[in-house]
Amino acid sequence: MLVSPDKVATMTFDWGSIKWFVTPTLVPGAGSTLGEVIVNPGKGHARHNHPGAEEIIYVVSGEAEQMVGDGEPFQIKEGDTVHIPAGAYHSTFNRTWRPLRLIVTYTPGGEEKALEGAPDYRCHEAGTVAEWQQV
Repeated sequence: MLVSPDKVATMTFDWGSIKWFVTPTLVPGAGSTLGEVIVNPGKGHARHNHPGAEEIIYVVSGEAEQMVGDGEPFQIKEGDTVHIPAGAYHSTFNRTWRPLRLIVTYTPGGEEKALEGAPDYRCHEAGTVAEWQQV
């Protein structure tokens, strides 16, 4: 099954955006979730966890400060991969001037639904472009 970026909705938050290409909801029978995440310059997401799913982060471009568990924050950059065990608290913060592009997976899939409860969550229908404003 081919999934094109213009055929799926875009989730936006104060810190960036996500396009989920494979989820158990979008692709019948899918057991995992895969998507592209953009973390805007100077932004990041709060420390959180996914009790029922492990997460893998692959850095396509950019740099960020990553935290996993109770360990010290560490730098991630293009080509790096981070494994986050199920239940481990983690956060990602882009302290640079460039956007951070990530490919993210959840196993098992479905964990992405929790993001819809975030207070800054907005959903833009497939084929529309989310506009960003500097505040």
